[in-house]
Amino acid sequence: MQKKKFQKVMALALAASMMASLTACGGGEAASTDSSSSAKTETAATTEKADTATDTKADAAATEAPKEKQTVTFMTIDFNAGASNTGEHAEEILTKIEDATGANIEIEWVLSDVLEEKLTLAMANPKTMPMVMTHSGSLTGNIVSAAKAGAFVDLNDYIWDAEKYPNLSQMNKSVADTLTVDGALIAIPRTRDIGRYGVSYRQDWAEAVGITEEPKTIDDMYNLLYKFTYEDPDGNGKNDTFGMEMTSYTGPFDIIQTWFGVGNGWADVDGKLVPVHMQPEYKEALDWIKKVYDDGLMPQDWAVRTTDTWSNGCKTGESGVYIDVMDGGRRIWDYFVKEETYTPSVVNPDEPAAMNLLGAVNGKTLATSGYNGYFTLSASTCDTPEKIEATLTLLDKLNDNDVRLLAEYGLEGIHWEKDADGNLVDLDVEDTTLAAEYAGLNQMLAYLPRYDLNPSPAKNERTQAQADIYVENEQYAVFNPASSFLANSATYADIGATLDEIITQARTQYICGEIDEAGLQAAWDNWLAQGGQTIIDEVNEQYAANK
Repeated sequence: MQKKKFQKVMALALAASMMASLTACGGGEAASTDSSSSAKTETAATTEKADTATDTKADAAATEAPKEKQTVTFMTIDFNAGASNTGEHAEEILTKIEDATGANIEIEWVLSDVLEEKLTLAMANPKTMPMVMTHSGSLTGNIVSAAKAGAFVDLNDYIWDAEKYPNLSQMNKSVADTLTVDGALIAIPRTRDIGRYGVSYRQDWAEAVGITEEPKTIDDMYNLLYKFTYEDPDGNGKNDTFGMEMTSYTGPFDIIQTWFGVGNGWADVDGKLVPVHMQPEYKEALDWIKKVYDDGLMPQDWAVRTTDTWSNGCKTGESGVYIDVMDGGRRIWDYFVKEETYTPSVVNPDEPAAMNLLGAVNGKTLATSGYNGYFTLSASTCDTPEKIEATLTLLDKLNDNDVRLLAEYGLEGIHWEKDADGNLVDLDVEDTTLAAEYAGLNQMLAYLPRYDLNPSPAKNERTQAQADIYVENEQYAVFNPASSFLANSATYADIGATLDEIITQARTQYICGEIDEAGLQAAWDNWLAQGGQTIIDEVNEQYAANK
């Protein structure tokens, strides 16, 4: 029960710190979308090999004296209002995780709305910093500054050892680059699917207008949008459809731009990082989007449609193409299939309408950041190679199949069971008291690598299509090469959001015909004059130093 007492003490300490409000949060945080869907499945051969290896290790362990467990202090997020890992079986679950990972885990639960405050307090007292700290979002300026001051362990010296860390070593190198400061990898990402963004469209509408092959090129996409607008895809004899769903949320334009070779926010042009509006391909993409608008292939009032109506056009039969996250396209498909919102196919009324989760066009789509939050190892408390390796071993083994099952679903026979087909079935979906026994433990998972648990909940046609396209999209995803450098740009931290809005607003005005090319260029010039050039200089100074 000592462990439980520690957690209670930490909860009281957190409550006291919130009342005291000793310090303000440092720095803003970039938003990051996430998806909890897995993108890869383990093969039977891999499972068999893992089982054999486990048996061999168990035999060897029986002949050796048990090793003393290393204590690892772990600050992580509590999204359950103090109820994380509580209840009758809570200690049993945590003990099983400790036995599997070889560590005594002392968890400091931190409510999400005071996380930044707690991180700031922790970093102000290096000798007592938790060995692992959980951060939300992407790198911020204060974290970069702390990294430059040596606050965190450089993981490059450890993490890529596949023998010691078979899970963590599978980190995507492009994602690792975004968590690197002055050449030091300072964090382990809480991995999310890289290939979430892309194109989805009404498959039955495509068949109705004679499109039998998936659109692959930019011309193919224009043809699809045109036919969905002017060839009566719903068969009602009315001119009441648009090709492309669109609201004031302009994320779809960022995705479309990649089809033309435009980067993700920033791009490397001749060895220098520049914002994408300075690429020649940006104007080409912008003219194409403007043509889609001028030709009536998207709603003319898109710029004033509120984002809370996003995806309604496809659901109601107004539009047939949805460009955003692939799970958004899947949810539209779910809507068509559900009994209360059942939507029959226009080519076969005996079947529901369906979405084709296409993904990339012209071999390109926008990458997500590849993570939502990250873990750092404190250099002051992980102060020996032995402590670092013990901590990394914990983080690695947490991603083993059986440990992930404990952290995500609890105990077999109590929290979950297998159905006749061997699929995982939750037993505590309606019992929040039972679910609290393992709730929150998944916040310690890096989800490296991405794979489906064995057993895992059954997939249907729609969720399987989503999982498949996540995997396919990864090879086409375009990353932002400047993300970690922007976090350490003082000018960007100060006025970056305001400058970004200049570019976004000018793009909207140009598409809608409110400004011409001269007005567009004037906005770009204004961006440079108001601080954009300084940001370019600050980013490239870091970029050159990291080459």
